[in-house]
Amino acid sequence: MTYQVTIQPSGHTYTAKAYESLLEAAIEAGYNIPHGCRNGACGSCKGTVLSGEVDYGDYASSALTEEEKAAGKALFCCARPLSDLTIECREIIVGAIPPRIIPARVERKEKLSHDVMALFLKLPSSEHLQFFAGQYVEFLLKDGKRRAFSLANAPHVDNLLELHLRLIPGGQFTEYVFNEMPDKAILRIEAPFGTFYYRNDSEKPMIMVAGGTGFAPIKGIIEHMLHHNIKRDVYLYWGARAREDLYMPELPEAWAKAYPNIKFIPVLSDAVPEDDWQGRTGLVHQAVLDDMGDLGGYEVYCCGAPAMVEVAHASFVNAGLPEAAFYSDAFNYAKPVPGTATGS
Repeated sequence: MTYQVTIQPSGHTYTAKAYESLLEAAIEAGYNIPHGCRNGACGSCKGTVLSGEVDYGDYASSALTEEEKAAGKALFCCARPLSDLTIECREIIVGAIPPRIIPARVERKEKLSHDVMALFLKLPSSEHLQFFAGQYVEFLLKDGKRRAFSLANAPHVDNLLELHLRLIPGGQFTEYVFNEMPDKAILRIEAPFGTFYYRNDSEKPMIMVAGGTGFAPIKGIIEHMLHHNIKRDVYLYWGARAREDLYMPELPEAWAKAYPNIKFIPVLSDAVPEDDWQGRTGLVHQAVLDDMGDLGGYEVYCCGAPAMVEVAHASFVNAGLPEAAFYSDAFNYAKPVPGTATGS
């Protein structure tokens, strides 16, 4: 069964099959609505069902509350049509870069910390991946599952794709990458995806908030800005548990030394005595609030765990940040099931 979906306020229409998510069908039709994790965890794709019925699908309760459902909200990455629909959401114009499936060869792996690996992928010589700084790729696994990871390189560096993977104990894909995957392994990826990318239509100072490997897409965005000599003020806050979790601090430290418009503020939430940490402590979003006060004149790029992104969004908007000036990508790891080989 196929249904017609109308997007308001644009009036754009597309068709969605009963088994397709509203987001999936929209992307296929060439319409880009906000999204991040694509599995019901981050809430980036939340919109309103103005008319019609949907199957809400599986999602995290933190991303869509019962009160929001009662008010007509749905997560379009999970919701599937049960009738013709009219939905309301913001559309994003990112240019014509449709996702496509490409083979990629593992050029090398580089361990960045005890639990973070940089994976460098080389595309066939006849292929070139166009993407916006901050977007992500999805690995297509043999069992039909997918794993999404942000691109840590800027678009102008097109000889190798760089990804930062955190090891998830019991995670099928990350344990394979860390322990078994050989150099020269051939993988299939689909890319680009995501609406977390650099916006070039503003001169506002930028607050960048990274949690853990949320640093990866922010690295790509900053390197894109440096390549194009974009001199907007950047305040980079990188939150981690302990010093070892700041897996490549020398890079943002070098940016801050070389470029007066870039400030780097690392924040540790659970520093241990052997860290001998003299820097900021606590929660990374609170460090931003303590330093910046009224956020009305800023744009925020925030990437990390869903809980961090959610609390940052709420507290920053409460501190005056315009809703439309908060760009985010929430990392949601596939959870291993005891006795099975599923995971990240």
